[in-house]
Amino acid sequence: MRVVKQFERGLVFRFGRVLGRQRGPGLTMLIPVVDRLRKVSVQVVTMAVPAQEGITRDNVTVRVDAVLYYRVVDPVRAIVNVEDYPFAVLQVAQTSLRSVIGKSDLDDLLTNRERLNQGLELMIDSPAVEWGIHIDRVEIKDVALPDTMKRSMSRQAEAERERRARVISADGELQASDKLAQAAHAMADTPGALQLRLLETIVEVAAEKTSTLVLPFPVELLRFLENNTAPSRGNDKTTSLAETVGGSASSIEQKPRDDPPAALSRAAAGAGPLPQPSTETAFGHPRPGDVLHADGIAAPRA
Repeated sequence: MRVVKQFERGLVFRFGRVLGRQRGPGLTMLIPVVDRLRKVSVQVVTMAVPAQEGITRDNVTVRVDAVLYYRVVDPVRAIVNVEDYPFAVLQVAQTSLRSVIGKSDLDDLLTNRERLNQGLELMIDSPAVEWGIHIDRVEIKDVALPDTMKRSMSRQAEAERERRARVISADGELQASDKLAQAAHAMADTPGALQLRLLETIVEVAAEKTSTLVLPFPVELLRFLENNTAPSRGNDKTTSLAETVGGSASSIEQKPRDDPPAALSRAAAGAGPLPQPSTETAFGHPRPGDVLHADGIAAPRA
């Protein structure tokens, strides 16, 4: 007499031949020496698939592990058709997981896990059906990436966040410029609005309780002064230039020179020493390279 539990099914082998009728839970009668009872669990079995290292389709080395849920639906085929069905299911799961890694991109492993789980379940379920085993579900548990790839992905995410922040800031500046343009047109129609805005700005600055108060100078006043004083400044410049040119022209004159014979006569009469040749030209000091004559006139060197 043997007892079969609720979650088990019993297979009776008589002289090595399996009987067609399965023994359900409860008390089972066996013939001594003739019958042998084999119990098979029909519970859902949770199997952890070891991490498999592979290269994705975009040439990234990853380590992926998964978890498998299966149960026996036909105890006869599970015992007769395969020697050790748990080990067989584990090997099929490992090879299928490696195949999925090689056919997928890194982005698919990280984002499209549902689709990969469904494909992995179909790959494992195909041979398991012949063994009387049903695959309930397969889940990819973890994807381990190299440290260099993690740093690259972090920089990529940071750059993407920075790009979004700049785009949002630029959109804000564009909208603000449109509003400012509308406000400028409104203030141009009513000049008193600009003065009110100036006073409001002064009030806001004074509320900060700072020791320095900045008073903006009206731009319209500067434009008024510029438009009214531009012609007079032009005439002044013209007059000053004419006076400068006239004064320079009148100041240019040739210095008197002594006649060489007359100078020699005065020297002989005891009037004094001979005059030295002047080192100045009629228009100033000699330039480098000029030749001085006896009469003190500098001529340019040939």
